[in-house]
Amino acid sequence: MTIHWCGTGLSAVPGLRRLIEAGHDVTVWNRSRDKAVAAVGDLTDRIETFDLDALTTTLKPQDVVVSLLPADWHVPLARACIAAKAHFVSSSYIAPEMRALDEAARDAGSVLVNEVGLDPGIDHLMAHWLVADYRASKAYDPGNAISFLSYCGGVPKHANAFRYKFSWSPAGVLKALRSPSRSIRDYSELSVKHPWDAITGYSAPLPRPETFEVYPNRDSLPFIEDYRFDPGWRLRNFVRGTLRLNGWSDAWADIFEAIPTMPDDDLRALSDRLWKENAYAEGEPDRVVLCVALEAEGPKGPVFHKTYVLDAEGDIRGSAMARLVSNTVALAVEAVLNREIPAGVHAAPSDPRLVHRWLDDTSHQAQHMRVVDHLA
Repeated sequence: MTIHWCGTGLSAVPGLRRLIEAGHDVTVWNRSRDKAVAAVGDLTDRIETFDLDALTTTLKPQDVVVSLLPADWHVPLARACIAAKAHFVSSSYIAPEMRALDEAARDAGSVLVNEVGLDPGIDHLMAHWLVADYRASKAYDPGNAISFLSYCGGVPKHANAFRYKFSWSPAGVLKALRSPSRSIRDYSELSVKHPWDAITGYSAPLPRPETFEVYPNRDSLPFIEDYRFDPGWRLRNFVRGTLRLNGWSDAWADIFEAIPTMPDDDLRALSDRLWKENAYAEGEPDRVVLCVALEAEGPKGPVFHKTYVLDAEGDIRGSAMARLVSNTVALAVEAVLNREIPAGVHAAPSDPRLVHRWLDDTSHQAQHMRVVDHLA
């Protein structure tokens, strides 16, 4: 079984190197062969220039294709995997076109795993852990009011005036800011046209308490079912969102004003300018903060309240973002090879064995990771 790893960008390399160093049969595909050689040429000479037709002709049943390429490539690669009875892994959100491949994947015996990076990915694992822990606790009662939050953000370890730095092209961040979001706040659906219209403060339960700016991201509501919440639970709050340094909204005010009606060409030009002005320098440490919390309230107040917290920094192993995204992808690849995930389209697993194993592995990628019990 060959692993065909496609893409050696900034968020890809640690997980790729891990699989090669573990002795797996890996072929590396990248649009720039020279960049791939610079990333892993000290470990392997099995490096090819990415071409969909060339990759497709080499696929064998039970091979695994990993896509850390731009999202447009995911569905074509997944279709090629189904045709070859091979498997597919990506860190990206499950697009409707990917979801539509579920039946064909099951028929072919192909496993198509997505949402196995940082966010989405590690946040899903933490959510599954918390829900299972709550269900098993003495506090569990179907009548409790439930609040769930998940905030994640990559931020500079050393803050700059822009209050943000880019690990990859800013275009993705800018496009996301033009997307509406849905969440639940105080028992009601909150629909927001622009994220900056719903920015609030959040105090993260880190070893040294720290506040951030947060806002709801995309559509949170489908994850109520994904996280195995019972349909009858009373949801007071439910939000999956993005975390930023304090002062971010002020530093970005001019961008918020401009991008809603900005033509695509101008957006690309803005992306290029922001990349030049606010990209990480070589070796500059980044930081990732992830907080996932579940709280249950009974008639007399909170009866369960825990937060899974992760705080990671760039170090001699590379950037925190790259470690957390690509190592989770590597864990998914190994789970597919071990036949631990069934055929079909899946997000990060809810299987307790995989959840515990992956979270334990992730704890070695972060400087700080623990569960905070607010009622202890």
